[in-house]
Amino acid sequence: MPDTHLATHAQPSGDALRQALSTRFQKIRARTAELAAPLSPEDLMVQSVADGAPAKWHLAHTTWLFETTVLVPCNPGYRPFDPAFLTLFAARDDRFGSHQLPSPTLRLLSRPNAAEVMRYRDHVNAAVLHLLNQAEEAELPEIADRVIVGITHERRHQERLLTHIKHAFWSNPLRPAYDQPPQAVPAPPQPERWIEHEGGMVEIGRTEAGAGFDHEGPRHRVHLGPFRLAALPVSCGAFRDFIEDGGYAKRSLWLADGWEAVQTEGWQAPLYWEWRDGAWQIFTLYGMRALDPAEPVCHVSWFEADAFARWAGKRLPEEAEWEAVASRCDSMGNLLGTGHRHPRPSTCHGDGPWQLFGDVWEWTRSPFTPYPGYRLPDGVDEAVHGRFMINRMVLRGGSCVTPFDHANPTTRHYLRPESRLSFTGLRLAEDA
Repeated sequence: MPDTHLATHAQPSGDALRQALSTRFQKIRARTAELAAPLSPEDLMVQSVADGAPAKWHLAHTTWLFETTVLVPCNPGYRPFDPAFLTLFAARDDRFGSHQLPSPTLRLLSRPNAAEVMRYRDHVNAAVLHLLNQAEEAELPEIADRVIVGITHERRHQERLLTHIKHAFWSNPLRPAYDQPPQAVPAPPQPERWIEHEGGMVEIGRTEAGAGFDHEGPRHRVHLGPFRLAALPVSCGAFRDFIEDGGYAKRSLWLADGWEAVQTEGWQAPLYWEWRDGAWQIFTLYGMRALDPAEPVCHVSWFEADAFARWAGKRLPEEAEWEAVASRCDSMGNLLGTGHRHPRPSTCHGDGPWQLFGDVWEWTRSPFTPYPGYRLPDGVDEAVHGRFMINRMVLRGGSCVTPFDHANPTTRHYLRPESRLSFTGLRLAEDA
């Protein structure tokens, strides 16, 4: 199987490999079930955006990948839980035949019900663990590759599950909360700081031996001019100043397609901001609350990030600039494993940079294009990302709902420039 997924390093052999894979598999499967636990059967069916999916579909589809790419090809005696599920929960592209449902139709899947989907997960979980325990040692490396593809795939769907359920709950007039908020930690205002970088020739991208996806390599050299990168992502308070200065009404701040989106969509603030009783409030996975000016702004499109940067007299960083700074530090912010599913203000002191990994995905001004020497790999799994290299912009870092394993200096996320659904923010840059 080609290296299109999170690569494994030198693998242990025999029982050690079986145990390592079993542990990782059980942890990822348990985490997804844990994320779905606060949701009622009715919640699990809701789909509020055409390119999203109900939580129940995420639960079933991640199971489908293990069934079709691990169990069916690697265990000749395996009997599918329900043969209909092999197409019902298939990936939504042409590689898996013509019977998969289009995205807007997923919300109609009242059957199988939630309990049946969870039994499907239990069935596949038990079968994968049995396969890992019984497989011949010579078969383990290929099985390991396939299991790791499934683990990587499920991590991505954990982020999507929370992203989609947030929009679904916001679309409900009751504005229900997904969960109870953890205790808030007061954060003092942070002064504006900048990280100087001398530029020159730098290397970016993952090495062949390192963990990563196909679109994050090969490693290559890039020449940078001297630049400065902001020590912190842009805050809600700063973005509020942009709004109050008429940022959404000044055509000169926007690129042509961005201005068209503002007019067509009626944008007046980031997604989930609402003006109530003379003040801004925002919707979170913990329900509605007052805007915290110190926390990073999120749910802004690339067009909004670019317009804000122009208003501030700065620019968005090149992805190579972002990686050059990130590779020199270990600046973890709030990721999925911390348990706080909303961007948090920085409580750090000193020069920074802070929150490079976590809280919000950070838009860059780099289009999503192949690195020099990239070759689109052959793949039978969902981890071939090079096929999306058109009409998208690169984001770096990770967000408050990004699993820890997906936040590192070489991680390349990508979205369409008008997208606001994900936990997307920005960090400013300027030429030195």
